[in-house]
Amino acid sequence: MFLKSLGAKILAKKAAKSIKKWASKPIETQQKVFQKLITEAKNTSFGKDHDFQGIKTYHDFVKRVPVKDYESLKDYFERTARGEENVLWKGKPTYIAKTSGTTSGAKYIPITKQSMPSHIDAAKNALLCYIEETGNVDFVNGKMIFLQGSPELEIKNGINIGRLSGIVAHFVPKYLQKNRLPSWRTNCIDDWETKVDAIVEETKEENMTLIGGIPSWIQMYYEKLQKASNKKVGELFKNYQLFVYGGVNYEPYRAKFEEMIGRSVDSIELYPASEGFFAFQDSQKEKGMLLQLNSGIFYEFIEASKFYEENPKRLTIGEVKVGVNYVMIISTNAGLWGYNIGDTVMFTSTSPYRVIVSGRIKHFISAFGEHVIGKEVEHAIKEAMNEFKFSISEFTVAPQTNPENNESPYHEWLIEFETAPNNLQEIAAFIDRSMQQQNSYYKDLIEGNVLQTLKITTLITDSFNNYMKSQGKLGGQNKVPRLSDNRKIAEVLINQS
Repeated sequence: MFLKSLGAKILAKKAAKSIKKWASKPIETQQKVFQKLITEAKNTSFGKDHDFQGIKTYHDFVKRVPVKDYESLKDYFERTARGEENVLWKGKPTYIAKTSGTTSGAKYIPITKQSMPSHIDAAKNALLCYIEETGNVDFVNGKMIFLQGSPELEIKNGINIGRLSGIVAHFVPKYLQKNRLPSWRTNCIDDWETKVDAIVEETKEENMTLIGGIPSWIQMYYEKLQKASNKKVGELFKNYQLFVYGGVNYEPYRAKFEEMIGRSVDSIELYPASEGFFAFQDSQKEKGMLLQLNSGIFYEFIEASKFYEENPKRLTIGEVKVGVNYVMIISTNAGLWGYNIGDTVMFTSTSPYRVIVSGRIKHFISAFGEHVIGKEVEHAIKEAMNEFKFSISEFTVAPQTNPENNESPYHEWLIEFETAPNNLQEIAAFIDRSMQQQNSYYKDLIEGNVLQTLKITTLITDSFNNYMKSQGKLGGQNKVPRLSDNRKIAEVLINQS
């Protein structure tokens, strides 16, 4: 045990030094990544189609490679999946990550020999940075779990295909194999609820020190643990020290989690996606996640408020500002070029470059020109939970453009409370004030009587789990959008309640 702790501390010091080296030279680091990407891909089908041979500068790249989404690159992706070589990147991809698309159905994202290490190293470096900063290394001696998709892979045209989290499960370092749970057999269970039940049985008697996964699905795990043991999670796992998460904002869950655990535990946020591992929390003291500038990903940014304009300006890392909402565009050593992943980010720091995920460019409400984003609704609900001491399981927000009885339109907040408070109108007014403080467009619409104060609709227990199950998206890396510009999700939730 002592040797594993000592080894982790040595690795942590080495990793922190390496990270500081590239993080302190952001523009130079990104320029090197850019040049290498262009050089390596110039003889691919995409490189030839877009004259990579003639690209000498970033401006040359912008002229030749427009911003694209999955549909724009679909032909290249399909050729790659059929086993054709040298399409988007040299050779064949090692893996293809299958992910659920909101507009394109299933998406098939290539992962190459060159891109795979960044997925592994970033998660490892997040833990090592935590060790280096806090000195806490005891968790490496206990059991660790990450709620993830099945590691079973399908081989098609010589390429392994599966969920990203399942692919990553094949790369757990040997020195952590004995610490890792659940068992391979349990991890391969497809039905999510059956899988979580099996995980509870495997872990409830273990010395769990680290738990990881998307907060909404970890909540299900905690609830089942409590039901099985009649104990709080922190009482059951006395040495539980660290929660690692990604995918959604933890803050709306934090109070509920601490109540279920019985105490607070440290947390580390990650920013992984099938398209790449973009950032990780490198400090418990600073806000935001360190952007991975040296991992074979070249970043561009477009101001979200200007994204739908004709030819919006594309910015490189040296041109971004703190506090501005940007759509993130990537080009990678997995063969994605000028690719819009759909996320919006805000920089919390430019020395070094740290970001928070502020939402999705397609997940916003602007039915009346208010352009409300995920970060704003999450901040508002967190403030209300702190003020009124309630907890929730999940929530989403949608516009009500045609209310009955000639009412003015409003934003409808659909909330699944742990216990429904009896002062909903007071809570709604508080949340509304928070939204007005954050979003001047929303404030103008309220003051101009275009919108009335938001309304809260309470949902019955398991509404969101039942919705996700009905969509075939229960568990894994799937998550409910926190807001929508239409009422498709809202109507399903209301009808089932």
